[in-house]
Amino acid sequence: MTKISENTVRNAIVASLPSLWRFAMSLSGRTDIADDLTQTTCLRALERVDQVYDTNGTTRWLMTICRTVWYNEKRAQAVRKTQSLDGSVGADIASDILPVETNIFLAEVLSEVMHLPEAQRSVVVLVLVEGYAYREAAEILDIPIGTIMSRLSSARKTLGNRFSDGSATSKQKVTQ
Repeated sequence: MTKISENTVRNAIVASLPSLWRFAMSLSGRTDIADDLTQTTCLRALERVDQVYDTNGTTRWLMTICRTVWYNEKRAQAVRKTQSLDGSVGADIASDILPVETNIFLAEVLSEVMHLPEAQRSVVVLVLVEGYAYREAAEILDIPIGTIMSRLSSARKTLGNRFSDGSATSKQKVTQ
């Protein structure tokens, strides 16, 4: 196999940044931490740029690095505790490319997604937002495919209940 030029790998990393940041956001729940996690992931990837022979799986590779960095950081903190999540964070992700009404709905859905447990958020972002197959998401998160399906099912059920019972803001707005 021939190695790919460093510039080609760097360009593939840059092209993967939006997906990588969304994944980091799903892990951390905070934009500042997602920014730091994305930066650390890119630095780790750039340290290993000479090991890349194919850029087709760059986004998956980066997400795997990101997950590893995240869990290493969490283990280093010694006490794993649930963080308070700001559900409105990241609501303007697509604000420049979508109509206002769509952005309002997107912000409401994202707010509800951000209230899911970290494990479910990560699966939702990988499968429903980024479009990865269950098997690919399982590889990125290093968990069995059955766990992916279970977490996604639980997340869908939780989100469905939130939007159907009126506890989500969009339901309240629609009925008024």
